[in-house]
Amino acid sequence: MANARASIVSLSLKDFRNFERLELELPSAGLVVTGENGQGKTNLLESAYYLSLLRSVRGARDVDVVRFGAGGFFVEAALCVPDAHALSIGFERGGRRKRVRRDGVVVERLSNALGTLPVVMFSPSDADLVSGSPSARRRFLDIMLALTSKGYLHALQLYRGALERRNAALRDAAKSGAHGRLPAVEVWEMPIAEHGATLMRVRRGWVTRVAERFAERCAAIGERGEIALRYETTVDANAESLELALAEALASKRSSDVRYGLTQIGPHRDDLIMLLGGRELRAFGSAGQQRTAAIALRMLEAETVRDARGASPVFLLDDPFAELDVRRAARVLTLLREVGLGQTILAVPRDSDIPNEFTELPRYRVADGRVEVAKEQ
Repeated sequence: MANARASIVSLSLKDFRNFERLELELPSAGLVVTGENGQGKTNLLESAYYLSLLRSVRGARDVDVVRFGAGGFFVEAALCVPDAHALSIGFERGGRRKRVRRDGVVVERLSNALGTLPVVMFSPSDADLVSGSPSARRRFLDIMLALTSKGYLHALQLYRGALERRNAALRDAAKSGAHGRLPAVEVWEMPIAEHGATLMRVRRGWVTRVAERFAERCAAIGERGEIALRYETTVDANAESLELALAEALASKRSSDVRYGLTQIGPHRDDLIMLLGGRELRAFGSAGQQRTAAIALRMLEAETVRDARGASPVFLLDDPFAELDVRRAARVLTLLREVGLGQTILAVPRDSDIPNEFTELPRYRVADGRVEVAKEQ
């Protein structure tokens, strides 16, 4: 299993983004897709990631993924992960209904099909993982850990449900002057504390395990400064009982939460902090340093997925070297090979943008939602 690789054997799209129809057989090693911006390169990668996340990797609503004027979209694929699976997802715009079938059987709970295809995506927009808001980093952690850590997704779903209900109770309490309504707020604090503690432990455990490798990856790409990774929480992460610490913090903030109409304590407010020379990369790092850290994070994600699934994930590379100098790009490619590149789908604007390491991959061109084999290989 050490050299096992996940792959997409075939991909079929109907009315997904700007693809009216697409039938594509994918070589086991992968392929390169070239084309001008806005023609569908990233949309193709998004459809491949949809096979894992069952939703847009770009955070778009399903209704916004439907091709303009169509009644819904359909994605179907034959997968090797490394055992064979068939997966299809259909969405109807009218009823806002989504149906997933795996191996011909309707999946009643979408969470049971989540992560069927292990996949990792690299793109220039990953810089937001470092320079963007804490929500981007929490989303990174939640997606990766939901797909690789047993029990994390269930705890996340229960936590979000309890949080939504507590926030609704807080708003109701504020409207009624709070008095006499606080028990409706308090009742959700123990579920938040219980499931929130689970999320915090798994997140902190992952950060602790990979912090040293994060620094090593950044150094290998070309960062010379001392770099560090840590998980920052809104309560004492070293408390003897995280559940108790969260419950007490929620109780102490109850009156303040009523005034603001939201819960101010919990893992939904935590952050993944990256430091360079003791200062936050988000605020003080250069664009190149932030890009380096983002690539290192994606590499750690790929390793985490590989170790959890026992197979190298599918690598989706959306013009990932566009903002890197030649030397850093070469170092990134070296590290990717060390991580263990699986099937790779590389999307770049021009043939000249294809790194030497991928020149042997079959080439396709995309234009206006149509994908064709490149005439010149």
